[in-house]
Amino acid sequence: MMSVRRLAYPLFGLWFALMAAATVLQARGGDTLEVLLTPAFGVLAGVGTLLCRRRPENAIGPILLGLALLVTASIVSDGITAPYEDETDLGLALRLLVWFDEWTIFLWFGLVGLLLPLLFPDGRLPSRRWRPALWTGLALVALSVLGAMFGSLGDSEWVDNPLAVGGPVGDALQLVASLAGPAFGVIVLIALASVVARFRRARGVERQQLKWFGYAIGLLLSGLAAAAISEGTGWEPLGNVGWTVFIASLIFAMPLAIAFAVLRYRLYDIDLVIRRTLIYGVLSVTLAGAYLGSVLLVGLAVGRSGFATAVSTLAVAALFRPARARIQGAVDQRFYRRRYDAAQTLEVFGARLRDELDLEALAADVRGVVRDTVQPTHVSLWLR
Repeated sequence: MMSVRRLAYPLFGLWFALMAAATVLQARGGDTLEVLLTPAFGVLAGVGTLLCRRRPENAIGPILLGLALLVTASIVSDGITAPYEDETDLGLALRLLVWFDEWTIFLWFGLVGLLLPLLFPDGRLPSRRWRPALWTGLALVALSVLGAMFGSLGDSEWVDNPLAVGGPVGDALQLVASLAGPAFGVIVLIALASVVARFRRARGVERQQLKWFGYAIGLLLSGLAAAAISEGTGWEPLGNVGWTVFIASLIFAMPLAIAFAVLRYRLYDIDLVIRRTLIYGVLSVTLAGAYLGSVLLVGLAVGRSGFATAVSTLAVAALFRPARARIQGAVDQRFYRRRYDAAQTLEVFGARLRDELDLEALAADVRGVVRDTVQPTHVSLWLR
């Protein structure tokens, strides 16, 4: 634990040096978006460093810090080798950088897809029953790494692997690595199932911690789903939104949610965050669909013009308040039943309060409303 704490700042310094090198390389290549994106991994590295210092006994901090280092190192190697993609005869140093970039991706897949869901939030497995999943996943990651290290560079056909093993051994490594990929996908699903199993039995603080993690994973998977739908339908704007949500979730939402959960900072705000995300997410999709449908219908009626856009915009603006109220009521009724019931109880009580004149009956009603909404262990009412 002391070694983890002592290494936290030097490793963050190493990440900062890698980030600076990656930014210079991307700026030289004219990649404006990447120049802005790479320093954003500082959230991931910073949260990992903070957890290593504050919770050195928890494996989550080293996982996040290691992930930031691997991803940034991969960006550096890609930035160095990118100008030479059209050349067929590369030196050994450049070929080794391409080689490094090929196998590190399996390591950070293992960190994000396997270790993080299995070990969150306390750095330990939910129970001993999950050990086979952990060891199987680690074995599959190791096989994938070995296949990329000593087989052919699958995604980099423009350069040969300098450490490739030929003959039957190389063929066997290549075959095992190709089979390890689909099997690892199954293990990732099992690891995510461990989060569900842990949540079902969790109570109190641990349950709130898992809500933070589930919220971040939900955003990440939603972005991937939108990108996949875009690939299938060919609708490019949906794909742009999907990849934006995925990258933002990976860089910002996931590390911040983990920080709030592990450090137990504003832990019980997650219910409000989830509720507002559900409301405004559904509202955004509804209004976008209404806008596109209105533009299409008005455009068919009067032809494509600024008039169709103006009418659609006004219609969406008029729908905002009633749509939000209806969606908020539906979300509260489905996912926050106690809150919905409390609001209904208070509404009925307010209507009855206007006609009630008997003080004793009023006091009984107040005690009943407090008991139904707040559910305290004891209720007393004093009137001057």
